Amino acid sequence: MNKRFLVYSCLIALLPSFSCNKVLEVNTVSDITNASYWKSPGDVTGYLTGIYALLRGTNGDKNYFNTTYYMEDRSDAFIAGLEGGMSTAWQQNLNSANAPNWLNFYNIVYHCNLLLKNAPGINFPNGTDRDRAMAETYFIRAYTYFWLVRTWGDVPLMLDPVASSNQQQPSRAAAADVMAQILKDVDAAISLFPEGTFASKSRASKPAAFTLKADALLWKTKVLKGSDTDLQEALTALQQVESVPGLTLLDNFATIFATNNRANAEIIFSVYFKKDERSDMYGSQLKPRDIFVQDAINKNDIAAAKNGARSQYMPSPKLEATFSDAADKRKNASFIKAMGPNNKLIGVFDNKFRGTKDTDWFYDADIVIYRFAEIFLMKAEALAALNRIPEAVTALNRTRTRAGIGNYSGAMDKTSVEKEILDERFRELWLEQKRWPDLVRFHTAGTINVYTEVPNLNGKNIPLYFPIPKTQIDLNPNLKQTAGYQ
Repeated sequence: MNKRFLVYSCLIALLPSFSCNKVLEVNTVSDITNASYWKSPGDVTGYLTGIYALLRGTNGDKNYFNTTYYMEDRSDAFIAGLEGGMSTAWQQNLNSANAPNWLNFYNIVYHCNLLLKNAPGINFPNGTDRDRAMAETYFIRAYTYFWLVRTWGDVPLMLDPVASSNQQQPSRAAAADVMAQILKDVDAAISLFPEGTFASKSRASKPAAFTLKADALLWKTKVLKGSDTDLQEALTALQQVESVPGLTLLDNFATIFATNNRANAEIIFSVYFKKDERSDMYGSQLKPRDIFVQDAINKNDIAAAKNGARSQYMPSPKLEATFSDAADKRKNASFIKAMGPNNKLIGVFDNKFRGTKDTDWFYDADIVIYRFAEIFLMKAEALAALNRIPEAVTALNRTRTRAGIGNYSGAMDKTSVEKEILDERFRELWLEQKRWPDLVRFHTAGTINVYTEVPNLNGKNIPLYFPIPKTQIDLNPNLKQTAGYQ
């Protein structure tokens, strides 16, 4: 299995120089030929394996989904760690000169487009295998565009593989149009999945597609000015996931993320990691090297490594303060304080994605995309937005009860409940790449002011979407800079 994985990953790695990254910058020179490929079912399923490899980066590249840069760095989740090196996103110092590039995401889109174009023409002995492969690919394309639209807003919408050097260079499509395509892809995935449960939790599934649909509809409603109908549709999708057999909230919060308990009953979709198969999972950036905690009285409890760890960030005091209830079972499973002699604080580190201890610690925790707890938090958010406050609180209490902090007993006005939902998402989903889009969503809906919530945004007016590099605009005049940047 690993050998086949490597072969198809290498195949995928050979193609980007001919793919959409060129058409987003300069005229494409493409000599891809299908003469020797796309002949058998194995070509489709093998190619899809290579696409999955891109979800976590190849050859040590973390600039896909295996990074905190886009979804956590801009939020209030981190402060500078022991070794620093904070990103321009964390510093809220983004501009056209240091802007992140979206080409890696479009590389995934390109390969999805290529599979979706060629798979229908291949004869499968069992047609459900082709349906499943195409459903997974529609999901991955939708999920990739969901990252793009939340990060840059208006983005090029490319639904066909680059086929000619004469292909027109794309402009940025309106975010609402991109969202419409995301939802179309998700519905296509839902219709094609041959089973309603999981073939593998390390691959996309119908429950994962329903979850993505609800997630996207919440963004559409709150950020892109959707409607109550979108919220009702989100609730319908969430109900589909709630009814999936075998999904449950685990009693022991820490075991959700343990490497000896992968694909457990709470996981809906996660990206699989294995030692030495790929570079470390992004949680390594919030772990200390062992030399920093060698004097800690609790050093044996800390996932500190001789190699691979780097305390680029530490959990923020704001996150710590959110765990105000001493009974919260998630607190110690989320972060850990290294305490030196005389009770001196050395540092604070992630304790959720601990990885595996061998001769050294290595950070091979799976990237959790969706899990069952978020279903109830999405449900609470949608119900609160519909002003169905008692029902929202009932949904909210599902994760609070599991955490041991009891039912919500605060004010029952809409704003208060929505703020509590946001805080509960902070506690429950710490470091799961949710915080920045959460803040943007609740800011746009008027629940909070993100410019006062995030310390590094105080006193600034930097846009909430990311800029694109000026070099891209120089090479493709059809691209316009994100509004608010020079």
